[in-house]
Amino acid sequence: MQLDRLSSFPVTAFDAAGELALGPYREHLRQQIDAGPAAIFACCGTGEFFSLTLDEYAAAVRAAVEETAGALPVFAGTGYGTALAKQYAAAAQEAGADGLLVLPPYLIKPSQQGLLDHFRALAASTSLPLIAYQRDNAVFTPDSVAELARIPSVQGFKDGIGDLDLLQRMMAVAPDLTYFNGLPTAEVTARSYAAIGVKAYSSAVHCFAPEIAHAYEAGLDELLPEFYLPLVKLRDKGAGYAVSLVKAAVRRRGVDVGPVRSPLTDPLPEHLDELDQIIEQGLTVVRKANA
Repeated sequence: MQLDRLSSFPVTAFDAAGELALGPYREHLRQQIDAGPAAIFACCGTGEFFSLTLDEYAAAVRAAVEETAGALPVFAGTGYGTALAKQYAAAAQEAGADGLLVLPPYLIKPSQQGLLDHFRALAASTSLPLIAYQRDNAVFTPDSVAELARIPSVQGFKDGIGDLDLLQRMMAVAPDLTYFNGLPTAEVTARSYAAIGVKAYSSAVHCFAPEIAHAYEAGLDELLPEFYLPLVKLRDKGAGYAVSLVKAAVRRRGVDVGPVRSPLTDPLPEHLDELDQIIEQGLTVVRKANA
């Protein structure tokens, strides 16, 4: 699994009536692919996996596979309980995905044994490689990660809790896994993760400003105070803004990917004005650096 830099987590487009809109979605995908991420992660958190029907999910994953045309690997999200996760995994495999990001199970907080059973059952149901996503109600112990690594198809581990001490202990017992920084606005912590050897991360900013995302990845640290920290401050002003603010930014930069689906809500008008200012600040930094 050669993913050692930022990956794109595209949004899923809906029309004004809230229906899946594959035309704008494909346009958004093409922009993401052309910008050159390590991989496309379709229908994951930023892509509102939790709001998609199985048919919509299959159509969106298939569109991502078709648009990449083998140029980049396509990973699809899967989640909920084990029975539903297996159905989504089967749909992703049939659509041509290259792997699965296994999102935390729905609602309940499982035991370590329950998490391992979930992954073993999912691995037995598909030939696709699996990436475990640690966040919320799916937090592993180092011993459990060692057991995960013994499942041949589990090849990656995405961390969304930010405990670097815990992560280093996991890396010590399961060094062959590919590790990812999966915190919201991962660029803010990217340098800290890189210091312990974790260079890969998910970039929501890549969805709407790939030029900013790649400039920061290349070392333009001025973007941290001028763009990323103000963006995080704005993100924290609204529930669900880690998704809805990103989707609004994609719209404001020219691709009509539509609104978020409930129970998410779109950002307030005054927050959209602030978003425009932050994006312009980031683009200004990049333009000056390239002048």
